[in-house]
Amino acid sequence: MSSLESFARDKLSGLDAAALRRRLVPTTRAVDAMAERGARRLVSFSCNDYLGLSHDPRVVAAAQQAVAAYGAGAGGSRLVTGNHPLLIAIEARLAAHKGTEAALVFGSGYLANLGITPALVGAGDLILVDALAHACMWGGARISGATTLTFRHNDVADLGRLLAEHRARHRRAMILTERVFSMDGDRAPLGDILGVAEAHDAWTLVDDAHGLGVVEGGPKAPLEMGTLSKSLGSYGGYLCASQAVVDLLTSRARSFVYTTGLPPASAAAALEALAILEVEPERGAKPLALARRFTARLGLPEAESAVVPVMVGAAQDALALSAALEARGFLVVAIRPPTVPDGTARLRVAFSAAHDAAQVDALADAILALRPA
Repeated sequence: MSSLESFARDKLSGLDAAALRRRLVPTTRAVDAMAERGARRLVSFSCNDYLGLSHDPRVVAAAQQAVAAYGAGAGGSRLVTGNHPLLIAIEARLAAHKGTEAALVFGSGYLANLGITPALVGAGDLILVDALAHACMWGGARISGATTLTFRHNDVADLGRLLAEHRARHRRAMILTERVFSMDGDRAPLGDILGVAEAHDAWTLVDDAHGLGVVEGGPKAPLEMGTLSKSLGSYGGYLCASQAVVDLLTSRARSFVYTTGLPPASAAAALEALAILEVEPERGAKPLALARRFTARLGLPEAESAVVPVMVGAAQDALALSAALEARGFLVVAIRPPTVPDGTARLRVAFSAAHDAAQVDALADAILALRPA
């Protein structure tokens, strides 16, 4: 056995022992928030398709028409093969939706966060990251080479303390946070964060991946990124900002410059989904209403978004509860470290406009029956 093979097997054994090994399970998503695994149909509460638009006939048709007209792939970097008209269109619509001068589309939300921060700050600069920010925000911070500090989750006083102590020794400063936190479903106190940022001349980057279309309104950051793969039911990431910032990232964001452009079908699908989102506000209101119905039934704190964590604790216990729910016809995947802190394994329940009240009530009742009193 080679040293590489031995290393991999030893690591896998450790992951198995801690109930932290991940496995891919063949699964087919279907309409009406359904999923198929093997011969079973399950009601899925594990999908980020918050508005149910990935299967909307209008969105599917837009993607099909784009494939027929433009082919399946982009062919290369946008700076090499040219700026496709559909990408120009989706960027203009995203900027208008966010109220910014411009937008830039990336290959994914992960790629966006890997590219934005290092293009704006580096050695000699300061980054302050919310303790529960997504892994890709941390990735961008680490790549940048800037001094990176953690502030306590949603703790504006701690953020202010760190800025007061460290800001003067650095040329530039950035604050990284999420509008809706992906694993906890709570919202950042963005107005207060922006106030502290202005007082210390810090630039705020907000990840809106889980808020777009569901948690709208409120203060906007100078750097608003998000994805096309959740509420818009397609694939890709974006940044909405000033024209000057977008122009700079077009030249300096490595995850934009050195990667293939988004396929035309993904851009067309997102463009159609964004149009639907804007003319059907009731679609965006439904996931939050269902999430609040769920939290009320379980006696949990009122949901702030379409994401509700059902805390379990130990990774093995979370896996067991997920398996028991699957046996009852529900797909609710267990979330374990390192995605969440040790001792906070949970079920992450995601609500969609494709769900109905009866499905939500049935899931809540199943959890009540399965969880220890």
